[in-house]
Amino acid sequence: MTEPNPTKGKQRRAGILNVLKQNGRISVQEIVARFQCSEATARRDLDLLEQTEPIVRTIGGALFDGYSSARETSFSERKNVSWIEKEAIAAKAASLITEGDIIGLSGGTTTYLIAKQLKARRGITVVTNAVNIAMELADNDDIQVLVTGGMMRNKSFELCGPLAERMVEHLNIGKMFIGIDGITASLGLSTFSESEAQIAKVLIKRSEHTYAVFDHSKLGKGSLFSIAPLSSLHACITDELTDDAIREELDRLHVQIYLTQSEEKERERS
Repeated sequence: MTEPNPTKGKQRRAGILNVLKQNGRISVQEIVARFQCSEATARRDLDLLEQTEPIVRTIGGALFDGYSSARETSFSERKNVSWIEKEAIAAKAASLITEGDIIGLSGGTTTYLIAKQLKARRGITVVTNAVNIAMELADNDDIQVLVTGGMMRNKSFELCGPLAERMVEHLNIGKMFIGIDGITASLGLSTFSESEAQIAKVLIKRSEHTYAVFDHSKLGKGSLFSIAPLSSLHACITDELTDDAIREELDRLHVQIYLTQSEEKERERS
């Protein structure tokens, strides 16, 4: 169908693309409200943009492809990516844990490495919804491990679903270390899995302090499902933070930033 005003359509699509680049996503309802058009027009615009621009259509909207990887990768695929950086992040996280702490570890390669750092510790309680993390700590009688119930996701070894969420609702966690698939200033923390996002939300809700642990590859990327805004964080632990928008937002919110690469450079100079 020919558009009655092609110039207006081009301007509207340029505006939609700009929002996608800035925010990572847009919904049909948001297009209708922002650009005063019908739902049919909004959907047609997204279909046209998908043909020429790096966007991915979703139910009810679209994602900018620069904010999202093409597919979710498994734990075994991810475990060798940025391994040295993740080990440094895990070591820093472990240094913040002291005897008597009740900590939480979500699933993920970085949180798994935190568990490995804790294997020789004493007198801590670890709450986790990740089967592989529980197994990593199973042979230390001086660490109390509490595993949530739930349905296991094979890609991540995480236990998710209503059973896991109901159990976590009754817990009190001091320090929660959460792994993520993406972080942006506007979208906050996000992940590929809806069920993992849900259990992560409950874990954060039941925690006094939440620490996001991630390597630089997660910067400026947003996955489909939101976990939490940056305002929910006590601190971020990462190897480097080159995204100015994220840094400015964290500074504005007074979220502490631990940069392991900077610490390594300081040690090299001394």
